[in-house]
Amino acid sequence: MAKKIKERIILGIDPGTNITGYGIIKIVENNPELVSLGLIDLRKIDDHYIRLKYVFDRTVGIIDEYCPDELAIEAPFYGKNVQSMLKLGRAQGAAIAAALHREVPIFEYAPKKIKMSITGVGSASKEQVASMLMKILKFEEKGMKLDATDGLAAALCHFYQSNIPVNNGKYNSWKEFVNKNPDKII
Repeated sequence: MAKKIKERIILGIDPGTNITGYGIIKIVENNPELVSLGLIDLRKIDDHYIRLKYVFDRTVGIIDEYCPDELAIEAPFYGKNVQSMLKLGRAQGAAIAAALHREVPIFEYAPKKIKMSITGVGSASKEQVASMLMKILKFEEKGMKLDATDGLAAALCHFYQSNIPVNNGKYNSWKEFVNKNPDKII
Protein backbone atom coordinates (compact mmCIF):
# COMPACT_ATOMS: atom_id res chain seq x y z
CA MET A 1 0.00 0.00 0.00
CA ALA A 2 1.43 3.40 -1.00
CA LYS A 3 2.15 5.84 1.80
CA LYS A 4 -0.05 8.94 1.63
CA ILE A 5 2.03 12.09 1.25
CA LYS A 6 0.95 14.80 3.65
CA GLU A 7 1.23 18.24 2.09
CA ARG A 8 0.87 21.64 3.64
CA ILE A 9 1.05 25.08 2.01
CA ILE A 10 2.18 28.11 4.00
CA LEU A 11 1.76 31.71 2.82
CA GLY A 12 4.16 34.18 4.39
CA ILE A 13 3.56 37.93 4.27
CA ASP A 14 5.82 40.88 5.04
CA PRO A 15 3.29 43.73 5.27
CA GLY A 16 4.21 47.17 4.05
CA THR A 17 2.50 50.38 3.06
CA ASN A 18 4.56 50.81 -0.11
CA ILE A 19 5.39 47.20 -0.89
CA THR A 20 3.99 44.06 0.70
CA GLY A 21 6.05 40.96 0.06
CA TYR A 22 4.83 37.41 0.02
CA GLY A 23 6.28 33.94 -0.30
CA ILE A 24 4.64 30.55 -0.54
CA ILE A 25 6.14 27.22 0.40
CA LYS A 26 4.80 23.71 0.13
CA ILE A 27 5.76 21.11 2.69
CA VAL A 28 6.01 17.60 1.28
CA GLU A 29 7.07 14.81 3.64
CA ASN A 30 8.40 17.45 6.06
CA ASN A 31 10.57 19.14 3.38
CA PRO A 32 9.90 22.76 2.41
CA GLU A 33 9.79 23.66 -1.29
CA LEU A 34 9.48 27.10 -2.86
CA VAL A 35 6.20 27.59 -4.71
CA SER A 36 6.17 31.33 -5.41
CA LEU A 37 7.29 34.70 -4.17
CA GLY A 38 6.27 38.16 -5.21
CA LEU A 39 5.27 41.69 -4.37
CA ILE A 40 2.10 43.67 -3.91
CA ASP A 41 3.30 47.06 -5.17
CA LEU A 42 1.35 49.94 -3.67
CA ARG A 43 3.60 52.85 -4.67
CA LYS A 44 1.33 54.11 -7.47
CA ILE A 45 -1.70 54.33 -5.18
CA ASP A 46 -1.91 57.69 -3.41
CA ASP A 47 -4.82 57.08 -1.03
CA HIS A 48 -3.74 55.13 2.07
CA TYR A 49 -7.18 53.55 2.50
CA ILE A 50 -7.25 52.38 -1.12
CA ARG A 51 -3.80 50.82 -0.50
CA LEU A 52 -5.29 48.82 2.37
CA LYS A 53 -8.15 47.65 0.16
CA TYR A 54 -5.61 46.61 -2.46
CA VAL A 55 -3.59 44.63 0.11
CA PHE A 56 -6.81 42.90 1.19
CA ASP A 57 -7.94 42.17 -2.38
CA ARG A 58 -4.54 40.91 -3.57
CA THR A 59 -4.10 38.74 -0.47
CA VAL A 60 -7.53 37.17 -1.04
CA GLY A 61 -6.48 36.56 -4.65
CA ILE A 62 -3.23 34.89 -3.59
CA ILE A 63 -5.13 32.75 -1.08
CA ASP A 64 -7.66 31.75 -3.74
CA GLU A 65 -4.87 30.87 -6.19
CA TYR A 66 -2.59 28.86 -3.88
CA CYS A 67 -5.04 27.63 -1.18
CA PRO A 68 -2.63 27.93 1.76
CA ASP A 69 -3.31 25.96 4.91
CA GLU A 70 -1.76 28.66 7.11
CA LEU A 71 -0.68 32.30 6.98
CA ALA A 72 2.53 33.44 8.67
CA ILE A 73 2.85 37.20 8.96
CA GLU A 74 5.55 39.49 10.23
CA ALA A 75 4.49 41.66 13.17
CA PRO A 76 5.09 45.39 12.91
CA PHE A 77 8.00 46.52 15.02
CA TYR A 78 8.37 49.76 16.94
CA GLY A 79 10.89 52.02 15.29
CA LYS A 80 11.54 55.72 15.64
CA ASN A 81 8.34 56.76 13.87
CA VAL A 82 5.08 55.81 15.57
CA GLN A 83 3.04 56.87 12.51
CA SER A 84 4.97 54.42 10.32
CA MET A 85 4.32 51.63 12.80
CA LEU A 86 0.59 52.41 12.83
CA LYS A 87 0.44 52.36 9.02
CA LEU A 88 2.32 49.04 8.94
CA GLY A 89 -0.14 47.68 11.48
CA ARG A 90 -3.00 48.67 9.20
CA ALA A 91 -1.38 46.88 6.24
CA GLN A 92 -0.87 43.84 8.44
CA GLY A 93 -4.50 44.06 9.52
CA ALA A 94 -5.67 44.12 5.88
CA ALA A 95 -3.70 40.94 5.13
CA ILE A 96 -4.97 39.29 8.34
CA ALA A 97 -8.56 40.26 7.46
CA ALA A 98 -8.11 38.60 4.05
CA ALA A 99 -6.93 35.39 5.72
CA LEU A 100 -9.83 35.52 8.17
CA HIS A 101 -12.21 36.13 5.25
CA ARG A 102 -10.99 32.84 3.71
CA GLU A 103 -10.75 31.06 7.11
CA VAL A 104 -6.98 30.56 6.92
CA PRO A 105 -5.30 30.18 10.35
CA ILE A 106 -2.91 33.05 11.16
CA PHE A 107 0.45 32.95 12.94
CA GLU A 108 2.39 36.12 13.77
CA TYR A 109 6.15 36.37 14.24
CA ALA A 110 8.42 39.20 15.36
CA PRO A 111 11.05 40.27 12.80
CA LYS A 112 13.89 39.11 15.07
CA LYS A 113 12.27 35.70 15.49
CA ILE A 114 12.01 35.30 11.71
CA LYS A 115 15.63 36.36 11.14
CA MET A 116 16.83 34.10 13.94
CA SER A 117 15.00 31.08 12.57
CA ILE A 118 16.42 31.57 9.06
CA THR A 119 19.98 32.75 9.73
CA GLY A 120 20.60 32.03 13.40
CA VAL A 121 21.10 35.78 13.97
CA GLY A 122 18.23 38.02 15.08
CA SER A 123 19.89 41.14 13.67
CA ALA A 124 20.63 39.68 10.21
CA SER A 125 20.22 41.98 7.22
CA LYS A 126 17.55 41.49 4.55
CA GLU A 127 20.32 40.41 2.18
CA GLN A 128 21.60 37.78 4.62
CA VAL A 129 18.08 36.39 5.06
CA ALA A 130 17.57 36.28 1.28
CA SER A 131 20.91 34.55 0.74
CA MET A 132 20.14 31.90 3.34
CA LEU A 133 16.68 31.31 1.87
CA MET A 134 18.23 30.71 -1.55
CA LYS A 135 20.51 28.08 -0.03
CA ILE A 136 17.81 26.37 2.04
CA LEU A 137 15.15 26.32 -0.68
CA LYS A 138 17.64 25.92 -3.55
CA PHE A 139 16.66 28.77 -5.83
CA GLU A 140 18.34 31.71 -7.49
CA GLU A 141 16.77 35.12 -7.71
CA LYS A 142 18.11 37.69 -10.11
CA GLY A 143 17.19 41.25 -9.16
CA MET A 144 16.56 40.32 -5.54
CA LYS A 145 13.12 41.30 -4.24
CA LEU A 146 13.92 41.70 -0.54
CA ASP A 147 10.33 42.34 0.52
CA ALA A 148 9.32 39.11 -1.23
CA THR A 149 12.09 37.13 0.46
CA ASP A 150 11.01 38.64 3.80
CA GLY A 151 7.53 37.21 3.20
CA LEU A 152 9.11 33.89 2.25
CA ALA A 153 11.17 34.00 5.46
CA ALA A 154 7.96 34.37 7.51
CA ALA A 155 6.57 31.22 5.84
CA LEU A 156 9.74 29.21 6.46
CA CYS A 157 9.98 30.49 10.04
CA HIS A 158 6.45 29.20 10.64
CA PHE A 159 7.37 25.82 9.19
CA TYR A 160 10.36 25.62 11.55
CA GLN A 161 8.35 26.79 14.57
CA SER A 162 5.49 24.38 13.91
CA ASN A 163 7.89 21.44 13.57
CA ILE A 164 9.71 21.84 16.87
CA PRO A 165 9.81 18.39 18.43
CA VAL A 166 8.40 18.07 21.93
CA ASN A 167 10.86 16.49 24.35
CA ASN A 168 8.57 15.42 27.19
CA GLY A 169 11.70 14.12 28.92
CA LYS A 170 12.10 11.30 26.37
CA TYR A 171 15.71 12.10 25.42
CA ASN A 172 18.80 12.25 27.55
CA SER A 173 21.12 13.70 24.90
CA TRP A 174 21.27 15.16 21.39
CA LYS A 175 22.68 11.89 20.13
CA GLU A 176 19.66 10.00 21.45
CA PHE A 177 17.30 12.59 19.90
CA VAL A 178 19.04 12.34 16.50
CA ASN A 179 18.96 8.54 16.60
CA LYS A 180 15.22 8.54 17.31
CA ASN A 181 14.39 11.38 14.86
CA PRO A 182 16.46 10.97 11.68
CA ASP A 183 13.72 12.73 9.67
CA LYS A 184 14.40 15.99 11.59
CA ILE A 185 17.98 16.19 10.33
CA ILE A 186 18.66 18.02 7.07
